[in-house]
Amino acid sequence: MPWGRGWPGRTGRVSRRATAITLTCDVRAVLAGRARSLTVPRRDWLRAAIVLAAADGASNTTIATDLGVCEDTVGKWRGRFAREGLAGLVDRPRSGRPARFTAVQVAEVKALACTRPADVGAPLERWSNAELARHAAREGIVAGVSASSVGRWLARDAIRPWQHRSWIFPRDPAFVAKASRVLDLYARIWDGAPLGENDYVISADEKSQLQALRRCHPTAPAQARHGPRVEFEYQRGGTLAYFAAYDVHHAHVIGRIEPTTGIAPFHRLVDQVMTAEPYASARRVFWVVDNGSSHNGQTSIRRMSAAHPTATLVHLPVHASWLNQVEIYFSILQRKAIERGDFADLDALGDRVMGFQDLYNQTAAPFDWKYTRADLLKTASGLALAA
Repeated sequence: MPWGRGWPGRTGRVSRRATAITLTCDVRAVLAGRARSLTVPRRDWLRAAIVLAAADGASNTTIATDLGVCEDTVGKWRGRFAREGLAGLVDRPRSGRPARFTAVQVAEVKALACTRPADVGAPLERWSNAELARHAAREGIVAGVSASSVGRWLARDAIRPWQHRSWIFPRDPAFVAKASRVLDLYARIWDGAPLGENDYVISADEKSQLQALRRCHPTAPAQARHGPRVEFEYQRGGTLAYFAAYDVHHAHVIGRIEPTTGIAPFHRLVDQVMTAEPYASARRVFWVVDNGSSHNGQTSIRRMSAAHPTATLVHLPVHASWLNQVEIYFSILQRKAIERGDFADLDALGDRVMGFQDLYNQTAAPFDWKYTRADLLKTASGLALAA
């Protein structure tokens, strides 16, 4: 059987001073596995190779020559194994250099990193490791510390004060109540009762101001060692709006191109959906929408019910479009069909959008939506929002 990493020779005699090594079958199997492995640390491989060679009768001198180490190293690990077995091949605990900083000092620097710089008198909007180190020294938290040490401390708790994420605090006083209704619909529940097979949930919105950008030079296709090259400069060819209705539980998109947004274009989408099967003969069709001008307020609810009695318009809270599943589809459309696009005119842009819609419907599956009413209540509790 071939051995990895230069398996030691098996010739030579055991010197008078060398300790005889005897291995059980189980221990030999463990050591042989380490000696054959190409992934174990070299120190573990070397120690296993020393013991195996010693057990096969090789002298310390022969083992040292074969493995390229000194005889003292061979004698050390041979002796440790003879006295302690496999446990003797593990490094001894080391005291190391005494810690320069106390646990309290490290904790105070981490707390400083979680504080807005302006709140502690620093004319900054975000910390860097170097700025944290200097400020901690100025405040007397430490006598002095390097930026790299601060970086290691923060990395242990994944603290990154130089990063940020934008968000909008919920301002709708009925945020929880409105969002809960939508999340229940995603879970096929309405007013505490499960939806029937003939009930449908539609997530709808418009993607406005889609620009037909014509590149000043054609896009170069991908080649070996580099991807496509897209011309930076472009000419504007106008804008259009794309209205889409996404069937949440059946992953089907119905959409239309309009020259602009507005109440009339939105209701043309509603008519298009509600006059097509299976929605035309459905018992109920729930339409989840945000508070855009095309479909906001109580007037829009009455308008929807008057035009289609089986349709119910359900508004999300203000600034909660992230709960509207059609937005996920819009992001896929933007990334796969529009971004980096080169469109001769608005007709070419419209054809691309509708062509992608048809392609998407061929293989689409419902989104794996996991944010539930329970998650919403947890979020609301953390933000101290009233249910």
